[in-house]
Order: sequence, then structure tokens, then C-alpha cells
Amino acid sequence: MNSLFPWLLFLQLLAMAAALESLRPGFYSETCPPAEFIVRHVMKKALIREPRSVASVMRLQFHDCFVNGCDGSVLLDDTPEMLGEKLALSNINSLRSFEVVDQVKEALEAACPGTVSCADILVLAARDAVALSGGPDWEVRLGRKDSLTASQEDSDNIMPSPRANATSLINLFSQFNLSIKDLVALSGSHSIGEARCFSIMFRLYNQSGSGKPDPAIEPGFREKLDHLCPLGVDENVTGPLDATPVVFDNQYFRDLVAGKGFLNSDQTLFTSPRTRPYVRLFSKDQDQFFKAFVEGMLKMGDLQIEQPGEIRTNCRVANRGTVDGLMES
Repeated sequence: MNSLFPWLLFLQLLAMAAALESLRPGFYSETCPPAEFIVRHVMKKALIREPRSVASVMRLQFHDCFVNGCDGSVLLDDTPEMLGEKLALSNINSLRSFEVVDQVKEALEAACPGTVSCADILVLAARDAVALSGGPDWEVRLGRKDSLTASQEDSDNIMPSPRANATSLINLFSQFNLSIKDLVALSGSHSIGEARCFSIMFRLYNQSGSGKPDPAIEPGFREKLDHLCPLGVDENVTGPLDATPVVFDNQYFRDLVAGKGFLNSDQTLFTSPRTRPYVRLFSKDQDQFFKAFVEGMLKMGDLQIEQPGEIRTNCRVANRGTVDGLMES
């Protein structure tokens, strides 16, 4: 993590108050009334086609918002002049379902050209992924602009590893004004979806360089993981993040209490005394989890920095005129 990181975060927090003035529910009620219906319709079709895809789209918001605010930068493809975020350490071979965002954008452009930002699409799609999977539904604040560029370096400096422990996660979230409760609740996004064997091989065979498995893994669950991810396996093989991977519920937290967290960054939330009380609470009270999750998602969605922006017509590339202007400046 470079020395500029705290300064960049300071600027980001300063900009949040100004950004909140422009973000509001119903932002597109006059300029694109069917916007939210269109996003949910496309997400519903994606869920039917491949349930895992909506969980993948939901996680794009986290990877977007933590790197220079919620600006759709994570969606930009690399160019000869720019290394974007898709190949950053925490994203390469991990982030997926960008094609679902493309489908949402195509439908919105057909209905309301040049109106709905890709950054707002990620926020809407994340909400819809949760609601369509049986989780809470909520009103989101909209009105974000899309960034003109992206930074692989910034993503590498900020985004946590699957090996992260609770202390490092707490420290990271606190720099975005997100509490320990927010951290644990937002980690509940792993209630749906899957993760790769790549992310847990060290837990199974060499935790902390010991040459042994993570002792926090429940023995029976470890046997299942050993079978799923044996030494020499294709590490892109995936396994469910909890016992109900297509239903958004509090099973994720019940699994952590039982020592059945898939990722180290999940199970550490129960082994750490600072986060354990919230894991226990959410494992027993799904309504409390849902309420805290919505609060955390809204706070995360408000992360912004002061920067030039636009409404991209293609979420993967900045608009041509904007790119030309940047190259000339």
C-alpha cells in the first residue's frame, strides 16, 4: 500500500458530503421512468439463465466503490494508454458476469439513450441481485457519473485478499467510514455465489506457512473441501460460499459459527473477538442481518470522489469524445 493511499482516502471522504447532495432516490423518474424496471427485468433473466451470475454482478459494486468511489471504473477494459481494474490482483480470474451489465446497458440505451450511468447500473443491479435471491429490497440513491479512466494500481493498493484477517479488514473498512458492523453485514453478500479453489488452497494445505490446514475449519467440512480442491486440481474449480448459495439468507453466518466458512476472510470474522458478536447476532436473527446489510450497502453506495464524469454509452469504454479530450490535455 503506497504512501498516497491515506491522502486519497481523505480526499474521498471530503467529497462524500458534496456527492450526497446530488444522489437521491428516483433520480431517473423524469428522464428515464422505466430505468429501475429495466434493470430488474434483465437481472431476473440472468438469474433464470445462471443463478451464480447475479451474485457475481452484486460483488462488482464492492470492487467498484472501494476504488475511487462508485464510478463504474471497474467495468472499463484496458486500453493501450490505461491499465484498468479488471486484471488487478483481487479481480483477475475472479470478477465475472460483465456481460450481464452489458445487457442491462444495452436495454437502457434502447429506452433512454445516454441517460443512465454504468455506476448507477451497478448499484441497482446489486440491489436487485439480493432481492431476486430472497433477500431484502430497498430504495437506492442514484445520480452517479461514470469515470473517464480506471487504475489497476489503485485497485491493487486497496482491495483485500481472500487471505485477509479480521484486523486488516476492519482497518480497511474504517478508512471508508464503515464500521465493524458494516464489515460483517456486507460480508454477508457471500450468502450467494461461489468462489474458486485458488482462494482456499493455502487454507487447506499450508495455512500461515505451517504445511497444515487451517485449524478453524470444521473437520467434516475440510474433508468436503479436500475433495473439491485436492492438490493439483484446476484452481478455477468453484465451490459454494455457504450451504444455500442461491438463496440470500443468514445461512452464511450460521456456517461461520459452525467453522464452515469457505474463505479465510469469511471464517476470520468468527475467530476474531472484535467481529464475532455480530456474526453470532446475524446467525440468530436474519432480520437484523437484512437491516444491517441494507444500511451498509447504502453507505458503501455513497462513496464518491471529486472527478470528471460522464454517462458512458458502453460500460466497457469511455465515450470517444472524452477519450480524445483526455489525450489532448
